[in-house]
Amino acid sequence: MHQTPDLDPFRKRLGELEKELADPDIFKDQRRAASLSREHRRIEQLLGLGDDIKTSEKTLTENRLLLDDEELGEMAAEEIEILEAKLKETKENLLLAMIPAEDADERNTIIEIRAGTGGEEASLFASDLLRMYSRYAEESQWSIERLSESISETGGYKEVIFSVKGEDVFARLKFESGVHRVQRVPTTEANGRIHTSTATVAVLPEAEEVDIEIDPNDLEINVCRASGPGGQGVNTTDSAVQLLHKPTGLTVYCADERSQLKNKNKAMTVLRARLLNLRQEEEREKYAANRRRQIGTGDRSERIRTYNFPQSRMTDHRIGHSTRNLTEVMDGGLNEVLDALIEEDRRLRLEEISASQGS
Repeated sequence: MHQTPDLDPFRKRLGELEKELADPDIFKDQRRAASLSREHRRIEQLLGLGDDIKTSEKTLTENRLLLDDEELGEMAAEEIEILEAKLKETKENLLLAMIPAEDADERNTIIEIRAGTGGEEASLFASDLLRMYSRYAEESQWSIERLSESISETGGYKEVIFSVKGEDVFARLKFESGVHRVQRVPTTEANGRIHTSTATVAVLPEAEEVDIEIDPNDLEINVCRASGPGGQGVNTTDSAVQLLHKPTGLTVYCADERSQLKNKNKAMTVLRARLLNLRQEEEREKYAANRRRQIGTGDRSERIRTYNFPQSRMTDHRIGHSTRNLTEVMDGGLNEVLDALIEEDRRLRLEEISASQGS
């Protein structure tokens, strides 16, 4: 059974947080105040688990002293079995609670959806995924802002990029990156045959200027007249902006706004997120060499999920999770699969902690 770790550093940190949060000036920076409040709640819960462990261990000791008692021995033995199981679970939860949240978990998020194989049907599926995430964001009381889009001839999306802002957005959505596959009869299919199409989803934590410093000399900025649907004002002014980051070759195009400056700012937001993601991918590759297990690779080329419309089934291939209520999923009902992914990640982390303690 896991040994109870030393919690004194957490008690000290809790005292520091309480002092900081007692200062009214801290709330001038709402983002920092929210981050400190979340850390305070996490440490309070962690210390509460530590108190539960002490109580259970004391009760266990008392019950073991009663094992030889003729009248109470059998009852004590039954209670010991229950307490030992509870104590093991509480210690596992304590170890998990001690794992600090990833820095990106509290960040706002940029999601990029691109049509993959399947032609126009793939673009329509990309549109369905946009609606699915939008409905989920609405139910989670998050806000969405469209950053860039490219519309197909059938009204779907060749590509759409949007930001999602709210509490714990990246923590909930970070496992959505990868290839999403759909199996259904397209509206254009006259013979009723089932087609398979794909769309790629990339989930990026939003970067701030302090995270990613971009040298203006590394940028090539082109402005042009927006093309395609977008309204008269958009199409008749040179407001569209394309950024090329020369060191990496990354390009971002934004034409949603009538203002060239607004389009440039949106494009810079996407570029910073992509550059931060590149840096994090390099770090993950180094870390993955030492990590025993993980939920998928996090690579956008990995097929992670299938949406089978004829059978009304959604399957996440990484954890073998299936649900038969596909209509609810496509209407934003993602909590079941997201909770399962997060729980599996927690389990794998706990295995790693246990393995490291045993080595």
